[in-house]
Amino acid sequence: MPRKAVQRPARKRLDREARRLQLLALGRAAFQSRAYDEVSVEELAEKAGISGGLFYHYFPTKRDLYLASIEQIAAELVNKLGVVTHIADSPRARATQGVEAYLAFVERQPAGFVALMRGGSDPEVASVLERVRVAILDEFLQGAPISKVLQSRPMARIAIRSWIGLVEAASLEWRTSRDVSRDSVRDLLVDSLFDMLGKVLAPKDALRYK
Repeated sequence: MPRKAVQRPARKRLDREARRLQLLALGRAAFQSRAYDEVSVEELAEKAGISGGLFYHYFPTKRDLYLASIEQIAAELVNKLGVVTHIADSPRARATQGVEAYLAFVERQPAGFVALMRGGSDPEVASVLERVRVAILDEFLQGAPISKVLQSRPMARIAIRSWIGLVEAASLEWRTSRDVSRDSVRDLLVDSLFDMLGKVLAPKDALRYK
């Protein structure tokens, strides 16, 4: 009896942006679950239902796809923080909501966050990470009710930059150990922020924003 021909699923035609987003999603999932060298363009192209040659019309190299996935993770984190920190009025409430959003992102995107943090030795990834830090710093120095007070204290910038490093390290440790609650980490980070600001603000301002 002749073997029945196997019908392959028809390739779906997508417009350029939709195809790019599809490849980006596939690449992001792959890079978050496996080492960079274990991910192949051919595999991703096959999953997308396109040829390997067509893949390069969207991303010239695998590294371009990797960097685009890191950029996307960073943009999502910054956008998330920008939305929630404008809900509350008081500095402590804004900080609490911001840290909560940051940790929630880490919890939902653990592999992506780890890739972003641990890719800092790569100059291009480090540049993406630095833009995240600058965005968080700018939120304090330009977008918050406490901004004018902080701008009048040069040490405030150093304090906030140091605190951002603390948030990153604490989030990475919490992500890998998972032996304490998210609320505990959030409260520790918020308390640490206001302890540091208390050292650089004038006494009357420190009391006002405590």
